[in-house]
Amino acid sequence: LPIYAACVELDGRGVLLCGDSGAGKSTLAYACAQAGWTYITDDGSFLVNDRSDLLVTGNFLQMRFRPESAEFFPELRNCDVVQRAGKGKPSIEFKTAPLTHIKRSPTARVAYMVFLNRSKLKLQELDTFSKEVARRFIGQTLFSMPEVRATQEAKINALLQVKVLELHYHDLAWAVSRLTRLVREDR
Repeated sequence: LPIYAACVELDGRGVLLCGDSGAGKSTLAYACAQAGWTYITDDGSFLVNDRSDLLVTGNFLQMRFRPESAEFFPELRNCDVVQRAGKGKPSIEFKTAPLTHIKRSPTARVAYMVFLNRSKLKLQELDTFSKEVARRFIGQTLFSMPEVRATQEAKINALLQVKVLELHYHDLAWAVSRLTRLVREDR
């Protein structure tokens, strides 16, 4: 089941970072990884259908950023900008293997879904998010045969049993800290 989300993990608990293009999924995933989280993927998570748990896999071998991310991460400033396949968005792409300070894993078990809302508002908060909106977000890219779709719908129902939240933020360090508190204290 493809989900348009980044995934990071802390203390064995995976967090799907969801949102539309430009929401900051890759940037926040990398910031979490730099803070000691385990990096799973930056925008293409796949929930494994034939398991009873909520196991997600992704491309932990690569990271992709919008060029604007260089303002947050000085190491990106001298990287080449390339046109991505498909929609042709400009991006900075690099392999994660040389990043020895970053923990990586091909899988994580999802404990939370967090929809990102970067805004210029002064108020930063983590709040509940509509599970029906989350269901529509996940389902918007699904095109499959009816028997596969039934399996995917069952997996979506299982996934929506985790806490589904919305992170309103403008400060990256605050966002990482708030997600850390969520995972470690479940609040």
